[in-house]
Amino acid sequence: MIAGVGLDVCDIARMERLLQDGRFLSRFFSAEEQSYVSAKGVSSAQTAAGIYAAKEALTKALGRGIVSGQLADICVLHDEYGAPYYELRGTYAALAAQRGVRRVHLSISHDGGVAAAVAIAEGED
Repeated sequence: MIAGVGLDVCDIARMERLLQDGRFLSRFFSAEEQSYVSAKGVSSAQTAAGIYAAKEALTKALGRGIVSGQLADICVLHDEYGAPYYELRGTYAALAAQRGVRRVHLSISHDGGVAAAVAIAEGED
């Protein structure tokens, strides 16, 4: 059963400006995400925008919104084929469990200077 759906977009140029502040990544991204973004070189802003949109999409799918200072608890990782997936930690893992969410599906796309993400929370039947 679908427990929630979230959609978010992030302007890549805005993300490029935010990345100039070295504190931005460490404040909102997990260590794994920071490494992944840094390894992308010239496309790091596009990658970071997609991950950030994915985080906000999940908060909407869970029906909670952003919990102050806890976005790093939503970790967007990538499998061996490059497909993104969530690993929820701390605050957001507890929130998902509280809402009966067993699995969250994620899709990220980039085009025309914008990154977009869709999160679908799957709950108990």
